[in-house]
Amino acid sequence: MAAPMNNVDEIRERVILGEFGIKNVHTTDYPGNYPGYDDTWDFEKFKKNFRIDIVNSDENTLEFDMIGIDAAIANAFRRILLAEVPTMAIEKVFIYNNTSIIQDEILSHRLGLVPIKADPRLFEYRNAEDQEGTEIDTIQLQLKVKCSRNPRASKDSSDHKELYLNHMVYSGDIKWLPVGNQADVFADAKIGPVHEDILLAQLRPGQELDIVMHCVKGIGKDHAKFSPVATASYRLLPDITLLQTIEGEQAERLKRCFSPGVIELENVNGRKVAKVVNSRLDTCSREVLRHDDLKNLVKLGRVRDHFIFSVESTGILPPDVLVTEAINVLISKCQKFLTELDTTEMD
Repeated sequence: MAAPMNNVDEIRERVILGEFGIKNVHTTDYPGNYPGYDDTWDFEKFKKNFRIDIVNSDENTLEFDMIGIDAAIANAFRRILLAEVPTMAIEKVFIYNNTSIIQDEILSHRLGLVPIKADPRLFEYRNAEDQEGTEIDTIQLQLKVKCSRNPRASKDSSDHKELYLNHMVYSGDIKWLPVGNQADVFADAKIGPVHEDILLAQLRPGQELDIVMHCVKGIGKDHAKFSPVATASYRLLPDITLLQTIEGEQAERLKRCFSPGVIELENVNGRKVAKVVNSRLDTCSREVLRHDDLKNLVKLGRVRDHFIFSVESTGILPPDVLVTEAINVLISKCQKFLTELDTTEMD
């Protein structure tokens, strides 16, 4: 059972989850607000308290803890991941032939949302007035598919997969057409759709698609197709405090009120006693507050400056690279702001 915090520290460091509301939701640790607390900004103090812990990482997902920072900065970082880290996406669609049942506009929209595997750091932004594009700012792709009957199909067959050839058009049918010296520069890069199994259209014999696409560099703030992440979110670390010893049948009910793995029962002198094992796993459903005999035995909260980030990449870039790029964008924003301040002071 954890020792209770004093009231001021609780207000400063915890968001409290109550039965009918949430308390301490706003940051209050600014200079002069609390007598006896020195809340002036100190870079050395920030360096000492701030850290990032990698919890889980694989090809497309990354979970990490960002500790010792204000919610405004954490949220700015999340928004940059969503909307300001550049990627390459299909912007121009030139349809030379489309005899499928899908309208040109709908097909173009579907193509635009297909994630394209290409490192945006190797390309420049395309000039808005430039209609053709060059090897440094444009990737050219082609989709050319024609459906026909399968001459080897059984006469009694009703299976479309056997009756027709090329009747399902997938993103894997999109091919890269190198522009200029791209074939040499990107010889080792596999430029094309991230996933080859995205269904784009269905055809019947005689129908065909003949399309050329231009990919350009952009950011999610301009269009969602440029967003490099499927999700980028954070939550505050849950904090669960047992105010007194809970045992027996109450302990078993308490365990069921939380997500699996949060509360475990340990044997103490032949009695089952509840113990908080891993509060991180809790979803903060506040189910325990529905039980009249339990709600006053537990205090639920969240640690104000401990953010659990979850980043899921669309596959264009690894999630750790996306996080690094987001940090670089945030640094450039800060540098621009400082430059503007200096310019204003000079004027």
